[in-house]
Amino acid sequence: MNKEFIKTLKSGIRDNRNRGSIGEFLTEKIQPGSKSLAVSAYFTIYAYGALKDHLNQIEHLHFLFGEPRFIKSLDPNKTDKKSFKIEDEEIKLSNRLEQNRIAKDCAEWIKQKVQIKSIKHANLLHGKLYHIDNNGVEDAIMGSSNFTVKGLGLSLEQ
Repeated sequence: MNKEFIKTLKSGIRDNRNRGSIGEFLTEKIQPGSKSLAVSAYFTIYAYGALKDHLNQIEHLHFLFGEPRFIKSLDPNKTDKKSFKIEDEEIKLSNRLEQNRIAKDCAEWIKQKVQIKSIKHANLLHGKLYHIDNNGVEDAIMGSSNFTVKGLGLSLEQ
């Protein structure tokens, strides 16, 4: 084996390119019945869609939005408190054709398994975190990867 590859395995660092992706980490660690926590400024239905088979198996997910300006930018007059950006930037037409199905599946998953909260103070929390508890065996990864297809390193175009 190549020495650089062995260093990568030992370090646990993921860079969404050469050293593995956050999405791969999540698919490796999520098991049926997992309890999870995610902290991110963004959430998209396409990230859910890419991880759907794994996320549907979790027991529960606590999702914390770490940047309240994201929610304010969706509804500057604060008339709709449950608005969330559901699309990734630069979505391909083929994904748009599946949007309705993915959105319905995601909405059902959120109703059943997700608790969503938001930090109230801007610039208080920038880091992104994904934590998975599998019956006491815990894994976590922290960095700056939002819960989007690109942020999780699941898109072909990085």
